[in-house]
Amino acid sequence: MTGPAGFLLCLLLLVAPHCTEVAAQGDEPDPKMPCAKWMGGAPGYPGHNGLPGRDGKDGRDGLKGEKGEEGAQGPKGDAGAMGSRGVAGFPGAPGVPGLMGQKGQKGEAAFVHRSAFSVGLTEKPPAPNIPIRFSKIFYNEQGHYDASTGKFLCNIPGTYYFAYHLTVYLSDVKVSLYKKDKAVIFTYDQFQNNNVDQASGSVLLHLNSGDEVWLQVYGNGNNNGIYADNVNDSTFMGFLLYPDPDDH
Repeated sequence: MTGPAGFLLCLLLLVAPHCTEVAAQGDEPDPKMPCAKWMGGAPGYPGHNGLPGRDGKDGRDGLKGEKGEEGAQGPKGDAGAMGSRGVAGFPGAPGVPGLMGQKGQKGEAAFVHRSAFSVGLTEKPPAPNIPIRFSKIFYNEQGHYDASTGKFLCNIPGTYYFAYHLTVYLSDVKVSLYKKDKAVIFTYDQFQNNNVDQASGSVLLHLNSGDEVWLQVYGNGNNNGIYADNVNDSTFMGFLLYPDPDDH
């Protein structure tokens, strides 16, 4: 082979043995040699990230926008859970007692008007049309009942209560309660043979000072079967409920 091609071929044949010899002399070929790792090595690792750059300058504020329209009202929210009950407050400390006031003037004693009597029968059956004299005194502290006449005399104007309970024996009984010579109420009891009965009556009356009240057998017939002994009492009583406010 002649010409330039033949010259190059001869040159390669001369260089190849020399490279082989040099490679055998050491593991690390000289990087400056033209035939060092001529076949190419593995690619290297990527490099580290660089430091971030500095922030740029702030831009200018834009123009203020127009106010938007008010939105529609939203639906009402659900009621919240009830909170826990608060702690009750404690009462404050009592204050200092004040000074004792001056003693007041003594007032007038309240006066209670009293008028009452309770009497029983001890005499034989009374005659008709005259006051029955109840001579057994149970109570007559004010002396407003007169045992000698059988009449109660009003000393305190007001409202009174009167009552009587009469034992009936041997004959019928018809009695009346009188006020100022006028019969107010009547009581009649028909006697039953071999029996002891009771005749009773009661009334509220308003009396003026000087009015008299008493019991007597009414009529002219045999109606005076009123009886009394140590066991059976015929009684008459009365008392003031309340005096007239205008006079007391």
